[in-house]
Amino acid sequence: MADQRDAHGGHLDDDLGPVLVVIPTYNERENIGPIVERLHAAVPAAHVLVVDDGSPDGTGELADEMAEADERVHVMHRTTKEGLGAAYIAGFRWALERDYGVIVEMDADGSHAPEELPRLLDALRRDGGGADVVLGSRYVPGGRVVNWPKHREWLSRGGNIYSRLALGAKVSDITGGYRAYRRAVLEKIKLHNVASQGYCFQIDLGWRAIEAGFEVVEVPITFTERERGESKMSGNIVREALLRVTKWGLRRRGEQVRNLFRRR
Repeated sequence: MADQRDAHGGHLDDDLGPVLVVIPTYNERENIGPIVERLHAAVPAAHVLVVDDGSPDGTGELADEMAEADERVHVMHRTTKEGLGAAYIAGFRWALERDYGVIVEMDADGSHAPEELPRLLDALRRDGGGADVVLGSRYVPGGRVVNWPKHREWLSRGGNIYSRLALGAKVSDITGGYRAYRRAVLEKIKLHNVASQGYCFQIDLGWRAIEAGFEVVEVPITFTERERGESKMSGNIVREALLRVTKWGLRRRGEQVRNLFRRR
């Protein structure tokens, strides 16, 4: 990558500006150290914000130790477990209060390979396409999943197909959680009224970016099921996504019908 400067807050280049990777955690003590180490090996200039939801296993304390040893690491402590969406929104607001030009979502469990982050950042650069939002996609050519139970993969694929049909969004993996935003996107979309969680949070923000007219592109990634710890996915998260996407899809269809009658 061009013009990557010092490891303590330097810009990746003049186009992107400083990059912040937001990593929500809850009981990820075994994973957070290795994932940050891999991230800094792949993108040395990137900063990390660990958003810990009061993990009882000591994740937050370990993150504090990492922050003391490395100026590129920052920690936000939240006292209650309010879910993935709320953790990301808090991290986004923290980033927007500072001078970060790109904000990245990344899981703590290793399912999102930090080694693939340069590809996402390249797609944001003007000489690489100049996207506003880059989605790491499991379901475009070159993307794949590893060690995922078949029922989880089909649930994910089905959710993406349903979202695409309901919303008319030409995106293959709108539920994926490995993505990079230009600062302007998060400044424009209305973060204050985002209440969705899990898969639905990712659909929500992706759809808001599309509706706002931003350029959203996908790059292939390999998604690898976690080796340590427990998945945070639940039936409630899936049901929430189904209900909210159905509601958004009906609203979209209603707007299309109203616009049709206005043109007559």
